[in-house]
Amino acid sequence: MFKNALIVGLGGALGTIVRFLISHATKNVSTHWITLFINLAGCFLIGLLFGHFKPDELGPTQKLFLTTGFCGGFTTFSAFSLENIQLMQEGKYPVALLYTALSIIGGFALTFAGYKLFNS
Repeated sequence: MFKNALIVGLGGALGTIVRFLISHATKNVSTHWITLFINLAGCFLIGLLFGHFKPDELGPTQKLFLTTGFCGGFTTFSAFSLENIQLMQEGKYPVALLYTALSIIGGFALTFAGYKLFNS
């Protein structure tokens, strides 16, 4: 159990670092659009991982590292939720609605697209 927790933690740390680097490199873009991009990219990546690797090709350790760890640390649902609340507090209801719709629909679509690239 400790080994798995360490593997998830290492993957999560790497995902968080990559997220930070993207956020830092795009600091002139509104935070919610960066979060949207990261969440959609993470959905696509997790779809790619599950689509590319057959169940017996990706061992449990690699699966934990890449999906629960890296993708979990990289994507930002809690930040997404907070940013929606902030947009609504600012009275930007149309932007909050658009942001939510793009995140959810885009997330599902890109997860499916990533998966289908290897399972056509």
